[in-house]
Amino acid sequence: MDNWLTICKSEDIAPNTGVCAKVGDNQVAIFLSSRTNSVHAIANFDPFGKANVLSRGIIGTINDRLCVASPLYKQHFDLHTGECLEQPEIQLHTYQVRISQGSIEIKQ
Repeated sequence: MDNWLTICKSEDIAPNTGVCAKVGDNQVAIFLSSRTNSVHAIANFDPFGKANVLSRGIIGTINDRLCVASPLYKQHFDLHTGECLEQPEIQLHTYQVRISQGSIEIKQ
């Protein structure tokens, strides 16, 4: 059985921005991309700045990869894989997320 947790309504997130949600004991950064008309979720913890700030980052593309730039030291993280583009050995946890009936949901 799938266990999906409703985070918010899709209209609660401005396009091309992120929000932070607590899922269990984890902070999750959730992004709504108007460019790809998709929603993505990665760990909110920036391993370089050692702070939960990635939901405040700016999303964009680098070489056709949808990513978020950390607001601290500007490393870029792929929103599909969690990989750091500058240091591929650093990988953030990604989460399954979807829009269902106008709500953003994350798989627990």
